[in-house]
Amino acid sequence: MKTQKHDAIVLSSSSEKDAQKQFTELLKSTPLPDDELLPNLGLFLSSKALSRLLFFNEIYQKILHSHGIIAEFGVRWGQTLSVLAALRGIYEPFSRHRKIIGFDTFAGFKGFGEKDGALCKSKDGSFSVTPDYESYLSQILGVQEALNPISHLKKYQLIKGDATETVPQYLKDHPETIISLAIFDFDIYQPTKAALAAVKPHLCKGSILVFDELCDDVFPGETVALDEVFGLNNCRVKRLPMTARVSYMEIE
Repeated sequence: MKTQKHDAIVLSSSSEKDAQKQFTELLKSTPLPDDELLPNLGLFLSSKALSRLLFFNEIYQKILHSHGIIAEFGVRWGQTLSVLAALRGIYEPFSRHRKIIGFDTFAGFKGFGEKDGALCKSKDGSFSVTPDYESYLSQILGVQEALNPISHLKKYQLIKGDATETVPQYLKDHPETIISLAIFDFDIYQPTKAALAAVKPHLCKGSILVFDELCDDVFPGETVALDEVFGLNNCRVKRLPMTARVSYMEIE
């Protein structure tokens, strides 16, 4: 099913959706004072939401001894970027080279096609965000940076546009780029393949690629793109026990 706003695909049962709605209402009506709200956001973390945070905590620790930037392909609301910025502040607050770069149209899917299958009812424009959302997200990432050392050096960037153009252009403009962690959450075939092909020459042994829709019959395009660029027989796709959906591979 889809929610009425922004085409988010929800596979939860009716009772789960009711509980999630109740969580939302409790958050919106919280009696907590403003200065205690952020330190107590854990009150509203479901096991599913927490599992994703735990996953990225584990993944971040895997790249601590590798050099390079973090890139996310498919940012949407930007929670993962913000979490990664916080993790950088915990594990390597003085690493000016660990830049975090996010790529998104900020206008939903672009390039939806036949290789994305028939089960998904999405289309170009699905999974959009609110107008000028990237400006709001940039403020959040700026605050994350301000809460940690060397905040005078900007270590994040949001790149808006069609990934088939923006990713190759970024890497052309920054030939020094080594990618330590690449997160693929475009969901669909065309931008995923373009991003995979563009980053491949910038990966090293030990670089980690994270995927959100591998082996997913609703979004087959991500798996098809990985197969065409790397070959599935060449990939050791792993997962962590706390998350059923997200997977990763390490360049060997």
